[in-house]
Amino acid sequence: MSNDVKDTILSTIEASLDAQLRAVRRLRKGERPEVRQSRKSRLSQVDMAYDVLKKADGPLHITDLLQRIQSAFGVRVDRDSLVSSLAKKISRGDRFVRTQRNTFALRKEGK
Repeated sequence: MSNDVKDTILSTIEASLDAQLRAVRRLRKGERPEVRQSRKSRLSQVDMAYDVLKKADGPLHITDLLQRIQSAFGVRVDRDSLVSSLAKKISRGDRFVRTQRNTFALRKEGK
């Protein structure tokens, strides 16, 4: 076996053992293991806006929408990014409508 291959294998094993040792030490200290992200934190900004608007059952100004997203999902969403994303969805006729300036609602089904 060449030295390069041997070095690569040993480095990989060393990194694996190091990660295992750190995990054992964290558990001994009583730290909780890392938990996978919940479904809520995996939603896109647009999906979070959709969920919030669905629960609101009416139009919301972007400021209210952002506040509700943060309280419901614990995520701070960039205002300009969300407005841009919603505007693109509106132009495609996808799920959202603009009822007033910076105010959004869900598109009525069947339209």
